[in-house]
Amino acid sequence: QCDLQGLWRNELGSNMTLSALDMAGTFSGSYHTAVAATNKQILVSPLQGTQQHPGANGQPTFGFTVQWQFSDSTTAFVGQCFVDRRGKETLETTWLLREEVPSRRDAWKATR
Repeated sequence: QCDLQGLWRNELGSNMTLSALDMAGTFSGSYHTAVAATNKQILVSPLQGTQQHPGANGQPTFGFTVQWQFSDSTTAFVGQCFVDRRGKETLETTWLLREEVPSRRDAWKATR
């Protein structure tokens, strides 16, 4: 069964640390990205999320948001935790990043 708590690393070198789930399935943590479209110093950023209660196969879905501390943007991640036959846990996620733009007219270019 997948356990989201702990340290996770992705193929680009970013890492995140997640707290234990509470009774409601919520968690918090921090995200340190290794890649960013900015010249500013990259800072560790807080995250908040929720996990569905795992089904019979123990491979739950989850979602979390990251409030970036070095840019005027927020990213929402959704995904699922998978466990292979050897017990290795892998997170498969998709994300949307929303940047602050100066006007509604610029909203078309604010989401990646």
